[in-house]
Amino acid sequence: MLRDSADRPLVIGHRGAPGYRPEHTAPSYELAFRLGAEAVEPDLVATRDGVLVLRHENEISGTTDVSSRPEFAARRTTREIDGTELTGWFTEDFTWAELSTLRATERLGALRQASASFDGRYPVIRLRDLLAIVDRASDEGDRMLRLVAEFKHASHFDALGLPLDELFAAELDSAGWGRGDERLIMEAFEPTVLDRLGVRGVRGSRVLLIEDTGTPWDLVLASGRQAPPYDSFATESGLYALAGRFDGVSVGKRRLVGPARRGTPAEVLGGADLVDAAHGAGLSVFTWTLRPENRFLAPARRHGAARGVWGDWLGEFRAVIETGVDGIFVDHPDLGLEARAVHGAP
Repeated sequence: MLRDSADRPLVIGHRGAPGYRPEHTAPSYELAFRLGAEAVEPDLVATRDGVLVLRHENEISGTTDVSSRPEFAARRTTREIDGTELTGWFTEDFTWAELSTLRATERLGALRQASASFDGRYPVIRLRDLLAIVDRASDEGDRMLRLVAEFKHASHFDALGLPLDELFAAELDSAGWGRGDERLIMEAFEPTVLDRLGVRGVRGSRVLLIEDTGTPWDLVLASGRQAPPYDSFATESGLYALAGRFDGVSVGKRRLVGPARRGTPAEVLGGADLVDAAHGAGLSVFTWTLRPENRFLAPARRHGAARGVWGDWLGEFRAVIETGVDGIFVDHPDLGLEARAVHGAP
């Protein structure tokens, strides 16, 4: 029987280990597990022929070499994604055979020159490729490794006839994962796709992502200006309303260790209060994304002015862990494990 880590919070390689290798590539995920990650998180988007691929967004000019490929120049277009107009190249305009010819680039390459030095070496991969990596790493390490699958722009893909929940269930079946199990965590900024995964009988935890601002796009489509904002889910009543429907919530780290936004209603919770209320409602709490570079740290934890220099990442990581969260998303899995070990040391 595979052994499961009893340590908490769960350390999740955010798109693999993009602090060291370009995100969403096979080497990034493989390195994440070698560094000790207990789970990895892919972002899922669809191709024109219904293949789930791993990319930060469905617009891929910032994460692949597509803009330098003359054979795809005519695919550049402008369209509206979740209410925002974007120009670029979109996965839904490519078949998997075409996307498989592209090479990945690190999205934060300007800050992470070490990771960006691998640009152009690794191909785009599919969900089924990552499932095989998880299975192989789990067997090699004799430990349970988890997959935290994030569904991106589900309403957009629904409108194109590419329902992500249906495609995901089919991929699990073909990869031998059946309908999922305790290894599987599913998350999305749109609650509707999480509901549909439950209706389909896909087993595993379902987690609602709570953005710092704004409103879930699926709720905007359904209710317009009457749609509840993300802040409404970060209240005590909002968390209890999610209980029984979902298994957890995932919040940006600013809700846990950052200053409250101006104009935030008093009932919107933050820090340990948010975590305690969620736990009281029977919900797990995850947070994203813990990164060591000055660019992503609170001003008081930065070292110097250079954006790519590492600041007091350990102090910030520990402050997040001290709120009692159940899982942390990290770009450098080894740093997440170090922070957890230091936090738990006498």
